[in-house]
Amino acid sequence: MPQSASLGVDIGSVSTKGVVVDQQGRILASEYLWTEGDPISATKKVISSLHRQLSHEVQVRSVGTTGSARRLIGTMLEADVVKNEITAHARGTLLRHPDIRTIIEIGGQDSKIILISEGVVTDYAMNTLCAAGTGAFLSSQAKRLGIPVEELGDMALTSKNPSKIAARCTVFAESDMIHKAQIGHAKEDLVAGLCHAVVSNYLNNVGKGKHIEGPVAFQGGVSKNKGVSQAFQSELGQELFVDEDSHLMGALGAALLSRSAQRAKSFDWEIADLAFQTRAHTCGGCGNHCEIVSFYRDGSLLDYWGNRCEMGQVSKGSQIIS
Repeated sequence: MPQSASLGVDIGSVSTKGVVVDQQGRILASEYLWTEGDPISATKKVISSLHRQLSHEVQVRSVGTTGSARRLIGTMLEADVVKNEITAHARGTLLRHPDIRTIIEIGGQDSKIILISEGVVTDYAMNTLCAAGTGAFLSSQAKRLGIPVEELGDMALTSKNPSKIAARCTVFAESDMIHKAQIGHAKEDLVAGLCHAVVSNYLNNVGKGKHIEGPVAFQGGVSKNKGVSQAFQSELGQELFVDEDSHLMGALGAALLSRSAQRAKSFDWEIADLAFQTRAHTCGGCGNHCEIVSFYRDGSLLDYWGNRCEMGQVSKGSQIIS
């Protein structure tokens, strides 16, 4: 008897995550890799990897997408559900930890806070403007210091006197770190200072005015950095829970949310071998000058978006616009 499962894909600007879960929400296969500015190619790689990890008895009967490229990839995968990151992260977290009251999520390019009461999202905030509180900031500074980003957390824990790094924005933090390095601050103190700067930036921007109530879950790629996790615990005065799959919670939530829509036939894994293309053009039909994005599979139009009136409509099934 084939095992029914669900696929969830979380497509971010820096990383793309995918999971396949069974009917109890247990992860059967997972993948995490860099988007590298090409969400279509990244998704193809994720799909291929997930397929290799599964037995032939597993049949995916529903698909969900989330993340910044959720509509694009939702169209590509013919997703049953396309959900925002807030909803997806909350759904995935509550399956594993139904008592969680606050979710702190820091990804590569943005960060968010989600407040939950009795299993319902009551408030949230996102930050997509300042990079000083994100994984991209930590990665760039690690490169400047000549340290693999994977080693930042462990190095930060060895510091006895963290440097105080300006956390207002990326430019100030970077120039402050360079100055302190030049006057003799030890690398481990600089790294610990960077971790504290990420936390300070987050709490003063994303978390500003929010009542952070425990239990608190820490998610996103940065949650794997022990230095940042410890800095959060020091600032908040409470322990943060970091799930072993904390970097996959958005994808897990998307998969779970898709289960209400069971497909008549199973997901076709060969979709990873098809040719997908996007084309953008500016519509001159009215004064809005909308930028229309058209999405094609093997040269035929699947979907389009960006138009604010009927003048920007594109005929479904039309051939690719050169």
